[in-house]
Amino acid sequence: QVQLVESGGGLVQPGGSLRLFCAASGFNFSRYFMTWIREVPGVTPAPGEDADWVASIVYDGTETYYKDYVKGRFTISRDNAKSMLYLQMNNQQSKDAALYYCTRGYVRGRRTQVTVSS
Repeated sequence: QVQLVESGGGLVQPGGSLRLFCAASGFNFSRYFMTWIREVPGVTPAPGEDADWVASIVYDGTETYYKDYVKGRFTISRDNAKSMLYLQMNNQQSKDAALYYCTRGYVRGRRTQVTVSS
């Protein structure tokens, strides 16, 4: 059974940092493209999407992709030996506040919440 469990969310001040974690199990993690997405309560996703894409990483970590508004601030990474996915979020801004999900294709975890407030 595929399971993705996010953690690491919380309250952070503007300009601060958080690191999100995603523990994967039930599948061969090292063979899959992984993604972080987010949902902002009350905000309708773009047409054709059910959530806001944030960042992705290829199976071996050699290539990463980012939404424009997080480039230079967020870093996605993975540890295939531990079946872990990470999202380092630096210089956080109010617009980063959201529910963050770790995903493998259409499978998503239970989310972790990030709140940005002074």
